[in-house]
Amino acid sequence: MKKITNASKHTSSYIKAYEDVELLTNDDLRPVRMELETLKPEIYFRKKGVTETIVCFGSARIEEKNVAKEKLAEAQKKLAKQPKDAALQHKVKTAQGLLSLSKYYDEARTFAKLVVEQAGERFSIVTGGGPGIMEAANRGAYENGGRSIGLNITLPHEQEPNAYISQNLAFLFHYFAIRKLHFVLRARAFVVFPGGFGTFDELFEILTLIQTGKKRQIPVVLVGKEFWASVLNVDALAKYGVIAVEDKNLCPIVDTAQEAWDIIAKFYKIK
Repeated sequence: MKKITNASKHTSSYIKAYEDVELLTNDDLRPVRMELETLKPEIYFRKKGVTETIVCFGSARIEEKNVAKEKLAEAQKKLAKQPKDAALQHKVKTAQGLLSLSKYYDEARTFAKLVVEQAGERFSIVTGGGPGIMEAANRGAYENGGRSIGLNITLPHEQEPNAYISQNLAFLFHYFAIRKLHFVLRARAFVVFPGGFGTFDELFEILTLIQTGKKRQIPVVLVGKEFWASVLNVDALAKYGVIAVEDKNLCPIVDTAQEAWDIIAKFYKIK
């Protein structure tokens, strides 16, 4: 006959609190989970000596030109067989748009390379840790011996961290707010490539922090004149008076990685 111990009667309550996974996932423990998400990267960054970062934002959907070309050709081939299919027509247009933006994969990769070459170990490159522009920036740092960090997040369509993140510097977040906190805390510049809602969210977050004095003035550079001119009208915001005229200068727009780096190097007097 199996002996019943006093502890065995209390299978859920008699567990050390920090070992109780069910407890940690309880709604009442949300503040604790948020604190853990804040502290874990902090501990790793301190251990790895990460103090100053340059953050690169941009679309997860923008790929290298050869990959984008292949996807367009595949979509066009399917459309040729069903020319009246509206979904396929839309797919071709999307593929064409992404192909036109594929040059920014190379620019993001080049930018991170420039940071490593020109600033040495001073700055770590930080991205959202996923594919596309994020992969390109991580890749540019990683391939040239720089420190490459990825701050990933759980999404409905799960994404793996890209292959170009330095060992034990890939982090997985649940809370967007805590992830943004770690984007901002050590940031010395933000470089924003073409992207969608997520990229816009991150861009306007940092612009608001700088505008309101919550973050000190640092370079925020948009790369891709044609793209940003068509999707972001800062002049109109100033014209209507919803931002100050001087706020237009918070995010200069350039076309190349070299131009973006020149602005940052000038700001920090890096020769």
